[in-house]
Amino acid sequence: MRTIRGRTEVTLELGDITEHEADAVVNAANSGLRGGGGVDGAIHRAGGPAILAECEEILARQGRLPPGRAAITGAGRLPARRVIHTVGPIWRGGGRGEREILESCYRSSLSLAAGSGLRSVAFSSISTGVYGYPVAEAAVSAVSAVLAFLDGEPDAFDRITWVLFDEGTFEAYRIALERAAG
Repeated sequence: MRTIRGRTEVTLELGDITEHEADAVVNAANSGLRGGGGVDGAIHRAGGPAILAECEEILARQGRLPPGRAAITGAGRLPARRVIHTVGPIWRGGGRGEREILESCYRSSLSLAAGSGLRSVAFSSISTGVYGYPVAEAAVSAVSAVLAFLDGEPDAFDRITWVLFDEGTFEAYRIALERAAG
């Protein structure tokens, strides 16, 4: 699935984000920026200790990264140039600002990427693993936030890609992107 927004190609891929070539990959991080399970752990393992060292510098400078915010590091051994770390919301039923925080993750990540001159960004499905956010709802919010950002900044990127690890998540994002782009 692919669509064009401004001059940006928006695509979906089934695969492993640690193998994706882009200017930046977005890590579904925890507030401590020290790696963990899921995508976060995979990015830290594949990228090596250089990513953790830069995360520790960020922690020393500003403390824990709050949900909805983003920080950037080098990518270590990953094929990407940079890693943007963002902390998604923990799902608590949907009535505690989860949607707003999730959308802020995407906006913050894209703002940081655009401000750093990065032209291609790859996202995972933020908060849908151990944080428990329902995938279909997360996909709608993610796609909405990214397309709204591109409407306001139509020349900021060449390509935005979601690299999704399993077919169920891919299908949820395909439906969300198809409906939003249609």
